[in-house]
Amino acid sequence: MDSGLIYSLVVLVLFSAAFLRSAVGFGDAVLAMPFLAVLVGVRTATPLVAFCASSIAFFILVGNWRKADWRATLHLILATLAGIPFGLFFITRLSEDILKTALGALILVYGAYRLFRPNIKKLGSSLPPAYAFGFAAGMLGGAYNTNGPPIVVYGTMRRWDPEHFRATLQGYFLPTGLFILAGHGVSGLWTFRVLKLYLLAVPFVLLGVYLGGKLNRSLPLKLFEKWINIVLIALGILLVVRTVFIQY
Repeated sequence: MDSGLIYSLVVLVLFSAAFLRSAVGFGDAVLAMPFLAVLVGVRTATPLVAFCASSIAFFILVGNWRKADWRATLHLILATLAGIPFGLFFITRLSEDILKTALGALILVYGAYRLFRPNIKKLGSSLPPAYAFGFAAGMLGGAYNTNGPPIVVYGTMRRWDPEHFRATLQGYFLPTGLFILAGHGVSGLWTFRVLKLYLLAVPFVLLGVYLGGKLNRSLPLKLFEKWINIVLIALGILLVVRTVFIQY
C-alpha cells in the first residue's frame, strides 16, 4: 500500500478515536488498535495509540480540570497501583483469552442491561466501591493492559453528567497512560516512525478533541447515558471478537 495512503488512513483512524474519546470519555484504543495494527503493525500501533491517548487526556483536562471528581480519581489511581502487582502475579497463572472473553461478555451484558433498564440505583461516593473498581482495573491493567473497563463501569454507576464523566475519566487515564507510555519507551518502542506518525496526527487529534467536546457538552444526560451503554456493548463485542477470532 502507498505510504501516503497509509499515513492518511492512520490520521483518519486517530482523528476518529480522538473524537470518540472526547465525546464519551473512553473507547479510543478499542477503536484504533485493530485498524492501526493492520496498517502499521502492532509494535508501531501500540506506542502510537499510547502517545495519542495521553495527549487526548491532557488536551481535555486543560480546559476541564475543574469538572473532574478529583477525590474519586485519586482513590481510583491508588487502588489501581495496588492492584497492578496482583495482575502481574496472575498473568502467568490465568488464561488471557478466557479472561478477556469473560470481561468482554460482562461488559456487553452490563451495557445491554443499562440500555434497556436505565434506572439502576445510583452508586454513592463512598470509598469501598472506588477502591474495588480501581483494584480490579489495576489487576487487569497489570496482567493484560486492559484497565479501562472497570473505571468506565464505575463512572456509569456514579451517573456523573457528561462533562464530569468525561473530565474525571481523563484525570484517571492521564497518569496511568503516562506510566504505560514510559514503559513503552523503556522497552524501545519509541521509534522514529512512531514519533513521525504521532506528530503528523497531533493537529487532527486536537480537531477530534474539539469536535467531540462540543458534542459532549450538547448531549442531555439521558441521551449521553444511552450512548455510553451502546459504546460499552460495542466494546464488549470487540473485546470478545478480537480475543477469540483475531490474533494480531
